[in-house]
Amino acid sequence: MTPLSLRAERATLGYGGHAVCAGLDLDVRAGEFLVVAGPSGCGKSTLLRAFAGLLRPSGGAVTAGGETITGPSPDRALVFQDDALLPWRSARRNVELPLAIRGVPRTARTAEAAEWLARVGLADAVRRLPRQLSGGMRQRVQLARALAGRPRALLMDEPFGALDAQTRAAMQRLLLDVLADAPATVVFVTHDVDEALLLGDRVVVLGRHGVALDADVPPAPDASLRGRVLAALSGEKVH
Repeated sequence: MTPLSLRAERATLGYGGHAVCAGLDLDVRAGEFLVVAGPSGCGKSTLLRAFAGLLRPSGGAVTAGGETITGPSPDRALVFQDDALLPWRSARRNVELPLAIRGVPRTARTAEAAEWLARVGLADAVRRLPRQLSGGMRQRVQLARALAGRPRALLMDEPFGALDAQTRAAMQRLLLDVLADAPATVVFVTHDVDEALLLGDRVVVLGRHGVALDADVPPAPDASLRGRVLAALSGEKVH
C-alpha cells in the first residue's frame, strides 16, 4: 500500500456549531512524518479526527489522496490520546480487529496479533483484558492495533504521553523501524518539542489563528529551529 496524502483546504472544524479552527490550510505530503504541536484548544486533535473521517468540516474541505473524506477508512488509522480499546476483548483480540477487517484468516491473525504485541513489549499480556493493564500498556496495545492494520496514513494523538521515558524511547524507535519497512504518512500530535524534532520530517505549530509555524526538520536540527518552535508555541510571531 502506498502512503496517502492528506489536505485541509480552508477547513473550518469544530463541534456543536463552535469552530475550533477556521479557514485552516494544511497539506501533508504522501509518506512524510508531520508533527503537529500547539497550545491546548487550538485544534490539533480536531484536525486528526477530521483526517480520520470522524468529523466533517462545516466549511472548506478535508481530503485524502485528493478525494473528499466522508467517513472512517482502514487506510487511515487513529491512535487516540486516551486508549480506545474494547474492554471485553483481550489485548490480542483487540489487535486482531484490523486484521479481521482485512480478511486475514483467524489462525493467521491470531499469530500476527501476538507478534505485534511482542514487538511493543507485551508478549506476556496477550490474554489480559484492558482493565488488567496499566495506562501505558493499554497505549502500547492501541499502537500495536494501529500498526497491524498496515494503514496508508497513521494519525497519532500524543500516543506516547502516558509512557515512562525508557518505554517512550523504545516506542519511538519501533515506530520509525515499522515505517522503514511499511511506509505510511504520519500526522503526529505532541507537546514535546524534543520528540517533534526527533521524529518529524516537518513540524507545524498551530495557533489560535491557524498555522503559526511550518518548518522542515533537517537530519540534525540545530538550536535555532528548536527556538523557533518554542517561540511559536508561546505565541510569538516567527518567520
